[in-house]
Amino acid sequence: MTDLHPPKIELFDIAGMTNTDPKGIVRAVDRYVPTDFGLYMARPLDGHPNIGYFRSWLLPEHGLRVGRWRAHPGQRLDHDVYIDIVDVEPGPVWRTVDLYLDILVRDGVDLRVLDTDEILDAQNAGLLDRVSTERAFERTFSAVEGIAAAGYDVEAWLGIPLTWDDDA
Repeated sequence: MTDLHPPKIELFDIAGMTNTDPKGIVRAVDRYVPTDFGLYMARPLDGHPNIGYFRSWLLPEHGLRVGRWRAHPGQRLDHDVYIDIVDVEPGPVWRTVDLYLDILVRDGVDLRVLDTDEILDAQNAGLLDRVSTERAFERTFSAVEGIAAAGYDVEAWLGIPLTWDDDA
């Protein structure tokens, strides 16, 4: 049995330049870039042993949060892109509801799906309804198929001009 928890909710306040994480901690954001297809966010990730900086795109039409993280000096991450399967609600304050499933991609190499046990346990415990569970799996299957077909290139699969703050 996994560590059961309700879906994690996160808030992205563009005007306030803050990000409220799933634990309710409000964090300062270095940069938001709203576009016609999503929202880009860049901010430090305080207190994490491996990750020092967080960059991500919220993509409402795809139901994804696509992130490229920076490790602390001397640390290595085992992926290049981290994809959360989410419901995204745009607005003055954007909101995501995490649907448990994640995809880790190594550019040009491979991918893996995480937390299938977690989503099934959450559904069985009544924390996630059947429709949301099915939506999460459909998004995951679509992403896995598309990313693999694109040579494990997430941005080529999406066909959207994602930009990243490489100097942050």
